[in-house]
Amino acid sequence: MNSSHRVRVLGKELHVRSTSPVESVREIERFVNEKIEEVAAAVNTTDPQIIAILALMNISESYLALARENDACRQQGSERISRMLCELERNLE
Repeated sequence: MNSSHRVRVLGKELHVRSTSPVESVREIERFVNEKIEEVAAAVNTTDPQIIAILALMNISESYLALARENDACRQQGSERISRMLCELERNLE
């Protein structure tokens, strides 16, 4: 069920709807704000749009790296299961 939540990002209050529990929404809000603060401290601009874009790019980079790692782990797991099944079939013959 969708619930309405108030979050504050870049000093702006937003109303969002989510099926996630309030604790998850707060965790995401904190995470996004932390990433924005990291970028703001590292760049020589106060333009909130540039800071938001750079934070989004950093988050996306991390997400894509984890997605690739997850895909590789799944592939390795599938290959290992296939080898184990082949071994079991050979032993049953």
